[in-house]
Amino acid sequence: MKRESLRLSGKVLYLTEDTARLRQQLAGGLTLDRASAGKLIDNISTDELTPGWVCYYYDETLARYCLVGLRGGVIEKDSIKGGGFQVIVSGRSKGCGSSRETAPYSELHAGIQLVVAENIEKIYGQNAQNIGLLTTTDFGILERLERGEEISIEEFTAGLDPISADVVRCGGLFAYNKARLRGDVTPPTVTTAARPMTLCEKIIAAHAIADARSGALGVPAVAPGDSLFVRTDVRFSHEYVTPMAEALFKAGLGDGAEVTEPGSVWAFRDHLTFLDRIMPKAHVEMGLREQAASLATVQESFTKRHNVKLYGEVRRDGELKGSEAICHNKVIEEIALPGQLVIGTDSHTCMAGSLGCFAFGVGSTDMANAWFTRDVRVKVPESVRFVLRGRLPVGVSAKDVMLHILSLDFFKSGQGIGKVLEFSGDGVTAMPLDERSTLTNMAVEAGGFTGIIEADQLVVDYLVEQRGLSADEVRRRIVKADPGASYVATYEVDLSTLVPMVATPGDPRNGVPLTSLGAPVKIDIAYGGSCTGGKKADMDMYASVLSRAVADGKRVAEGVRLFIQFGSQDIRRYAEARGYIDVFERAGAELIDPSCGACIKAGPGVSERADEVTVSAINRNFPGRSGPGKVYLASPLVVAASAIAGFIAGPEAAISTGAEPPR
Repeated sequence: MKRESLRLSGKVLYLTEDTARLRQQLAGGLTLDRASAGKLIDNISTDELTPGWVCYYYDETLARYCLVGLRGGVIEKDSIKGGGFQVIVSGRSKGCGSSRETAPYSELHAGIQLVVAENIEKIYGQNAQNIGLLTTTDFGILERLERGEEISIEEFTAGLDPISADVVRCGGLFAYNKARLRGDVTPPTVTTAARPMTLCEKIIAAHAIADARSGALGVPAVAPGDSLFVRTDVRFSHEYVTPMAEALFKAGLGDGAEVTEPGSVWAFRDHLTFLDRIMPKAHVEMGLREQAASLATVQESFTKRHNVKLYGEVRRDGELKGSEAICHNKVIEEIALPGQLVIGTDSHTCMAGSLGCFAFGVGSTDMANAWFTRDVRVKVPESVRFVLRGRLPVGVSAKDVMLHILSLDFFKSGQGIGKVLEFSGDGVTAMPLDERSTLTNMAVEAGGFTGIIEADQLVVDYLVEQRGLSADEVRRRIVKADPGASYVATYEVDLSTLVPMVATPGDPRNGVPLTSLGAPVKIDIAYGGSCTGGKKADMDMYASVLSRAVADGKRVAEGVRLFIQFGSQDIRRYAEARGYIDVFERAGAELIDPSCGACIKAGPGVSERADEVTVSAINRNFPGRSGPGKVYLASPLVVAASAIAGFIAGPEAAISTGAEPPR
């Protein structure tokens, strides 16, 4: 039903840093306004809105657990749903982190109609639009609502591109698409004249749906702010999201709807593979083991019904050997190609940008629509160019580069939200593909749209060797940025000046030089894995440190557990062939087969207590992401060295003995 206006009929919840005042609001004993609320909580991630275990649900049950992961532990089951709240207010960067649509969905079905924040993260904002949850960064609108004014829906479309504005007016993406099919709304025609374009702009222009009726693709040019639908080459989802997307697919299109061109659709069972090993007793007693298991069952049924390729679990001699791969690693190994447009139901879909494709995460509603239409809506983003010069010093890796970049004021202030990070320069071309993938993978930690690197001979050689493709075929696909393309900002980074970095607990943007930590930070867990830290080059780095330690008669420090988890079965075979398995085991590491695992609090390596400290090679450390403890982000070199030292330490042991960590 098309919405015309909004009037305040419920309560406003201010997510203030003052936990006592937050409790009073939840209990119904306090009403605040902007002036009396004090400092509002910044950087509320989707992990806090719906922690990983809450995402085992994919229906309106989610509303009962809205915001139960919020730092401080103040919000409990049914606090939001039973509190009579209509509006939620917070500070900077609402909805950072994962692309999970469960987050805004839980708010909407808990009775929230409007989310107000200083800025709204790109994927969270689009997911909110898709399901009919209003958002605004205009606190003036909030003040007017509190005065009793009725606010026209048009005020919530101000500043939006035409398609997003129509989605908001229609009350969501499915309603919009129905109106689109009836001819009641029409996407704008892209009329941008030929102009020099960035990498992503050129890929968008080539995939633009120029004529919906004929299916004709391509327009002469696009520019930031243009609103359009683009044809996808790759669509994939994992078991956390496939069931919810299928439920939306059926609800929006009917039980008889079929996936269009299933040969370009993939599904992955990679997130919850080892959940049984770490599920708390309390969650088992809540019936969450069975609820989580149902996700895989529903996903498998969906893939069989629609003839979709499923990368599932691997079993040998009846024993679970993990997933075939984490989706992002497998997309690079077997699926994506330069110049393609790739969407996946995970924020780290952007990792595939290292192949020179435009890859980005979407929510359940976007994917459900794309299964049928093959297209997805895009507002052409602005690009930020990072020119990396020189060579990294020994002991410094791409992870350190990203922790340095994320710590810039441009990103910490929220200016990077929705931007494309385009990496170039001789420093990038000198990196192996896996290290480039670390750069693109972590582009979203700054709230970015995606990351991308122009494909070169290294990518050609990789695809020829890995997939047996023709070199000429790969070269024909390569897209290059035009000379004179426009960037909203350009940063030059001299790699030779960088040092080992860590991101202190709470946010990936908390990057500081390791040496600035001061007194040694004792650790309980060292975790090397995830799509970011479980690649072949990462295995090289773990081995470079641990082999030196073993040669010196050292092992993992007493009281520390070191976990090394492989990103795919192919990566595990690589480690076996290089003799790394023996090195890892002799050093005292616990090896884990492929899965997302501890990165999403779903496998060995998670913390169990708030006082535990982890140094981790994963990509984000938002509160509660990998357990209740404190998580420091660091490179694979630092993770391995810290495991041996017992505290967060640089890879000096490897350097001082002449064992040079691979670049």
